[in-house]
Amino acid sequence: MPIALATTTIAILRGTTEDAWGDEADTDTPVYTGIPAALTEQSRRVTTRDDPTPRIVRYAVARVAAGTDVTDQDRVRDERTGAIYAIDAVSQMANPAVTPDIRLDLRRTT
Repeated sequence: MPIALATTTIAILRGTTEDAWGDEADTDTPVYTGIPAALTEQSRRVTTRDDPTPRIVRYAVARVAAGTDVTDQDRVRDERTGAIYAIDAVSQMANPAVTPDIRLDLRRTT
């Protein structure tokens, strides 16, 4: 059970196949479904020294229960909206009192 309040359920998508041109392509094969997750999407205005023009960058973060089998090679599908996200990073903070949730840094692909 996650510590964060779940806002949706997700499916973990894993696996690849070869397309008609011999390139590796992701499959939409769910390995786990119905995982409670706290999913939030946010946007941030960013600039760089090279390009001072402000850009809006959208990103998402999900939190799932500790022990969930998920890697940064997987993808996540929001079962409520159908949106698919690539996982950029998987992290978990250390805590001596409780096992904290797993944080997934996400990038929307659909």
